[in-house]
Amino acid sequence: MKIGKKRIFYNNRELSWLDFNSRVLDEAFKKENPIMERVKFLSICASNLDEFFMVRVAGIMDQVHANYKKEDPSGLTPKKQLIKITEKTHDFLDRQYFCWEMSIKKALKNNGIVFLEISKLSKSQLEKIDQYFDKIIFPVLTPLAIDRSRPFPLLYNRSLNIAVSLEEDGKANFAVVQVPSILPRFLEVSGRDDVREFVLLEDIIMYKLDKIFELHEIKAYFPFRVTRNSDLDIDDDEREDLMVAVQKSIKKRKRGRPVRLEILKNGDSQTKKFLIDMLDVDKQDVYELPGPLDLTFLSKFSQLEGFENLRFERLSQANPPKDFIGVEDYFAAIREKDRLVHHPYESFDAVLNFIKQAAEDKDVLAIKQTLYRVSGESPLIDELVKAAENGKQVTVLVELKARFDEENNIIWAKKLEKAGCHVVYGLPGLKTHCKIILVVRKEEEGIRRYIHMGTGNYNDITAKLYTDIGLFTCKETFGQDASLLFNFLTGYSKPPEYNKLIVAPHGLRNFFNKMIENEIESAKKSLPSGITLKINSLVDMDMIKSLYKASKAGVPIKLIVRGICCLVPKLESVSENIEVISIVGRFLEHSRIYKFTCAGNPKIFLGSADLMPRNLDRRVELVFPVDDEDIKARIEKILRIMLSDNTNAKMQMEDTNYVEVAKTGEKMSSQNEFLRLASF
Repeated sequence: MKIGKKRIFYNNRELSWLDFNSRVLDEAFKKENPIMERVKFLSICASNLDEFFMVRVAGIMDQVHANYKKEDPSGLTPKKQLIKITEKTHDFLDRQYFCWEMSIKKALKNNGIVFLEISKLSKSQLEKIDQYFDKIIFPVLTPLAIDRSRPFPLLYNRSLNIAVSLEEDGKANFAVVQVPSILPRFLEVSGRDDVREFVLLEDIIMYKLDKIFELHEIKAYFPFRVTRNSDLDIDDDEREDLMVAVQKSIKKRKRGRPVRLEILKNGDSQTKKFLIDMLDVDKQDVYELPGPLDLTFLSKFSQLEGFENLRFERLSQANPPKDFIGVEDYFAAIREKDRLVHHPYESFDAVLNFIKQAAEDKDVLAIKQTLYRVSGESPLIDELVKAAENGKQVTVLVELKARFDEENNIIWAKKLEKAGCHVVYGLPGLKTHCKIILVVRKEEEGIRRYIHMGTGNYNDITAKLYTDIGLFTCKETFGQDASLLFNFLTGYSKPPEYNKLIVAPHGLRNFFNKMIENEIESAKKSLPSGITLKINSLVDMDMIKSLYKASKAGVPIKLIVRGICCLVPKLESVSENIEVISIVGRFLEHSRIYKFTCAGNPKIFLGSADLMPRNLDRRVELVFPVDDEDIKARIEKILRIMLSDNTNAKMQMEDTNYVEVAKTGEKMSSQNEFLRLASF
């Protein structure tokens, strides 16, 4: 990659992320996807962009305000990064709203689904929204006048509002009306049996503004939305109580500094200037959009009843994973051999059943588990509560700092504590991101430990959407390591020496460096060599340098990187032996797989860690080997199938752009192939 005449060996992290989100948007354009799935993809990339601004852009703005001028590895200062992010975001938004207006809306209309403007409503439809406004909307509205005695209100992060310019007796005034988030964003006003017609909530409110401001002349109005800095700032070293600190930080998030202002395009210039001044945002942080603002509402719209035929066929999770077909006694099955589950193609019920049996088994003495993100009504939490009520010693490490899941995790932590579980909140300065369950059971031969380790969260909802892999084992070496890990997490023991597990932040970086160096040595000796990694993000500069070194030594490297990739492939004499693909499809690629050829005796590892500084240095992450030959063969097959994807895969080029993978031979989607294999 070259910027000007300077050759650049690293892609900027933020620009790479924006490229990833653009690949998500590509799925909304795909006519092969059912229309309601395309609608959902449009909402996902909008939600992704919100979080990007709340965390990543906010952080770069902080650097600019602090006059930090150091270049990142791609050669960009924070100020230059913001300029390029703004340019790329505008290009993205142009594509996003083109997709909505010219592709999605037309496809919806072809399927009898229409969003109407108020001016297009019939008399009966207008009567319907009049009644809805009077009975439902008006009672919950709070118009906020702005004058000397009433300052500009604190508007919550990502709330949708309407700016109103008013005049009374020749005097100009302004007001803000918040669109109630407690109400559905859309109202069905169908007037015909063959068409389902909808209007947006903000359009109804703007239509009825004269009733809200009866004593004023309404001069202008338009919707707007503010995005705020939402990254939590928690000082682990000085806290007295982590839960209290997190709760305080969550409250601060709602009133963080504005980092983006979205307004409707062609809005009144005077009102626009008023908002910019009141919110104290720079002009480059203002995004004028054709509307509707905040496309995240399309997520709920895509799930409306009656549109089942316009979605992907429902994923059947009733069948057990192949390794658990006919299994009733999970402990006996795991004693027989290690077992693998591949979500979402295979049911997450295997994990839930494992915990359920442990909670009810009279011989189980203890259950220990890490929790990073769980669902809103988690059956897994219920089983842990039952286990405690049944007299088991239950220890749960709940990571309170899981971004944007903090409140949910606080609720679960309190529920578990109330049930008698020992709840631990992790280690100072580190997020606990590893995924592991340890069940201690008394048997005739003595104490035996059963373990589940995975690449994804213990979340029964996302397990239907995210691709992840879990391994069950009761091998003693793994059991010993699991006990050492939990003692480290819950006590004051020093980082232990493990038999099998590789744990960040103390051992993972060295492990990857050693494995890459081994491949370099094999290549130098003309022995079989190769590295295949499936990860979500590749950011760490030292890891990238090591991969470049391996490429120069002739090691063939295949990378499946879903999101951010700061490595630049195909650079002559640097990375010409490295191929990078990204797979974006129906399911979110989330599993992490690490394969090293090891001179012809391949070793495969699974884990929770991406190759990012935070994963290697500032989190407790877990990587574990796959010893069972049958399972190794199965994971190698998973990698082969993904590398053969020519439908959902895109390849990264030397200029960091992504292009379609050449469709040689039969069309193949790896996710569809895994669905097919799971149905046998």
